[in-house]
Amino acid sequence: MTTAKSLLGRQRERAVLGQLLSDVRSGRSRALVLRGEPGIGKTALLEDLCARADDVVLARVAGVESEMELAFAALQQLCAPMLGKLARLPDPQRDALGVAFGLNTGAAADRFLVGLAVLSLLSEVAERRPLLCVIDDAQWLDRASAQALAFVARRLLADPVALVFATREPGEEYRGLPELLVGGLGDGDARELLSSVVGGLLDERVRDRIVAETRGNPLALLELPQGVPSVPRAPGAPGLSGRIEESFRRRLEVLPAATQRLMLVAAAEPVGDLGLAWRAAERLGIGAEAVAPAADAGLLTIDQRVTFRHPLVRSAVYRAASPADRRAAHHALADATDPQADPDRRAWHRAQATLGPDEEVAAELERSAGRAEARGGRAAAAAFLERAAALTLDPARRAERALAAAQATYQAGAFEAALGLLGTAEAGPPDPFRRAQADLLRGQVAFASSRGSDAPPLLFQAAREFEPLDPRLARETYLDALAAATFAGRLALGGGMREVAEAALAAPPPPGPARGPDLLLEGLALLICQGYSAGAPVLRRAVSAFRGTDVSREEGLRWLWLACHAAVLVWDYASGDVLSGRQVTLARDAGALIALPIAFYMRAGVHLFAGEFAEAAAMVAQAESVTEATGSSIAPYGALALAVFRGQEAQAAQLIQTATDDVGRRGEGEGLSVIQWAAAVLYNSLGRYEEALAAAQQASEDSPAVRFANWALVELVEAAVRSGVPERAAGALQRLSVAARACGTDWALGAEARSRALVSDGGAAENLYREAIDRFSRTRLRVDLARARLLYGEWLRRQQRRHDARDQLGTAYEIFESIGAAAFADRARIELRAAGGHARQHAVETPDTLTAQEALIARLAGDGASNPQIAAQLFLSPATVAYHLRKVFTKLGISSRSQLAPALPARHGADHRW
Repeated sequence: MTTAKSLLGRQRERAVLGQLLSDVRSGRSRALVLRGEPGIGKTALLEDLCARADDVVLARVAGVESEMELAFAALQQLCAPMLGKLARLPDPQRDALGVAFGLNTGAAADRFLVGLAVLSLLSEVAERRPLLCVIDDAQWLDRASAQALAFVARRLLADPVALVFATREPGEEYRGLPELLVGGLGDGDARELLSSVVGGLLDERVRDRIVAETRGNPLALLELPQGVPSVPRAPGAPGLSGRIEESFRRRLEVLPAATQRLMLVAAAEPVGDLGLAWRAAERLGIGAEAVAPAADAGLLTIDQRVTFRHPLVRSAVYRAASPADRRAAHHALADATDPQADPDRRAWHRAQATLGPDEEVAAELERSAGRAEARGGRAAAAAFLERAAALTLDPARRAERALAAAQATYQAGAFEAALGLLGTAEAGPPDPFRRAQADLLRGQVAFASSRGSDAPPLLFQAAREFEPLDPRLARETYLDALAAATFAGRLALGGGMREVAEAALAAPPPPGPARGPDLLLEGLALLICQGYSAGAPVLRRAVSAFRGTDVSREEGLRWLWLACHAAVLVWDYASGDVLSGRQVTLARDAGALIALPIAFYMRAGVHLFAGEFAEAAAMVAQAESVTEATGSSIAPYGALALAVFRGQEAQAAQLIQTATDDVGRRGEGEGLSVIQWAAAVLYNSLGRYEEALAAAQQASEDSPAVRFANWALVELVEAAVRSGVPERAAGALQRLSVAARACGTDWALGAEARSRALVSDGGAAENLYREAIDRFSRTRLRVDLARARLLYGEWLRRQQRRHDARDQLGTAYEIFESIGAAAFADRARIELRAAGGHARQHAVETPDTLTAQEALIARLAGDGASNPQIAAQLFLSPATVAYHLRKVFTKLGISSRSQLAPALPARHGADHRW
């Protein structure tokens, strides 16, 4: 057992780890990354931590350096003792983890859904006793396991669970987690450790030199003195870790040949499977007597598993062997591996044993890639396919496998590596279809990386290349290109919306009946090229198609966000409501966390226009939570719109600056329209009409396929009239009128009537205001309804009809005040007082004491959802939900779930009193 005394100079590190242990015993979650160079003592610190954790549940796993990628291998090893609690997980999580671990078949789960399942599993295990998960050599975990564990580390909050990682370098997966840097020992401790090895045999100057050159690295202090006095630097092995490895290599050279070959077999088998190692050794004629010299030298331990003293010993063994000896070891391991029980490991060893191209081995690797893909292990699939390509003689087949490897690598989130593999794919013989696929992948990588200006021209090029080869795929790629061009907006570098739309309209029609995506493509292209009169009818058909039941899960995940966008373009609030709700549910159930932020923001917009700011805030909070958990990035559009509708000027101004910098850096031109529209709404609410006019003018100049440009027309008309330049509203009003007539919805016609009333006089103006109020009253659009009443009341006051004005202004104020639209409420209050009325103060909809997430959890619990159900919906653990509910109870002064509904303000989703 490691003792405190044996860990020289590690008082600080032991104190940090001791506090972590105390925290988890007290019911708090912790995550920590120990980082340091090889041999610095990370493993010793982990051993010491485990020795002190005899009262908690302990789970351990260590990464192993290997070229073989087995999907979820480390995660399965860590969780294996816990699988008895798998049945207690929600069905989607249980199924996802079962597929990932090969326990059952089914569709490959999103990697984040697997992470959520692991979070729930660890939470279940920790219900009775705290849980400590120790992950050594985390830099060598398979990518799928690393991503899942990093996700868990970021989502832990109130569970008695601690995750401690030890790694050489801060990998991308662990970036941002709390870190403890493990450095070298101080000079005094280094000298003491050195003396424990060599005693007083060293000259003082040599001792000083060793201490200086090892920089206090404990393993180096223990190993390098065996080469004194010179402690030479190994050729080709620069740096301290290379010198330690070279020291191990020199110790290997004096061992018997059979022992060296046995150690090579162990080094080539990354899992440490004792039975497999012995079966392979027997095939090489190695007997049990070969173990003793390695064990006596302290380099290898064989008990239940084969364990090297340090990973650098494994590296030294493998690198010191000749290529022929390595191939022989892998060949023996392949022969010793059961092809039924472990076909993937066998395929990998066969590949490593193969000197040149071998189609049989390549095909076996390709089948392994298919199995890895079915489990959701896209990084593993990519590794198998890349090796298969290297073993393929036929140039065309090699290019196809390299392209498949690039696609799997992209799906695993390794974008740079995917682009690198495309070079191999494109080195094959010319093939138009493969070239189009490569261009498509480049565009997909560019879009996934930034949603900026680089993607549209790449996707546009791929779509044109697909036209004579696969019309269906060409149309889908045109739709991808059009979506990317919409994001890039005015910042597109090439393949802008107009160019893509014109090409899409000239492309061959879809084979067979038009599907939802076909209608989306045609409708958007017509809208961009010919305007609302041509585009709106087709877009309405597209929206109707996506509202139907004939939409597959795959189509929904890929296109539903664009169908929501189309619903808003045709001013169909009801369909936007239905489709955005379906989008959130579908992405959440599928665990498609990358798609969820956009889904949440779409849903937030529905709630905002309905005046349901608490629900909108919950959507924004969930979007931010998911982006934090996944490490993805998106501009703070939701938070900005929420701050604007609430009239929070200072916060909105800060978010405008943040978002502007963000979208400019990424080339996301549509974001500029979002920001400018939001600024126009803010300034109109504050009565700063000239600033509102400038912002709305900029936003409205974008394409009609950008929904914020259409909304900006409404703001422009109001700002122009109130700024005393009604002539500047004429063009905007004409565009708005064309769109409203083409769409024919109460939302569109109400917005057009309200805007036209602003430039009208007498009875015509009054009739238009009344029409707007009547139309908005038939919808959930409470913000638009209140704004129509406000403008009508302002007009009535200027007509000296003070009594009528008070009725409209009072009702507008009541709505604004009740939903928390502070700036518009102030504007209505000022006008009401000027009309001789009095504004009563009301409490805002959601208690100020609750955060957005607390309010959402409280509402879900008040509606009867259990903690596990809430946890599954919000990507939290049940214990974290319980933690938030305890805070809610304290803040609201209640003691049970039954009191939640009365304590929370009523929602106004179906309230049409106004």
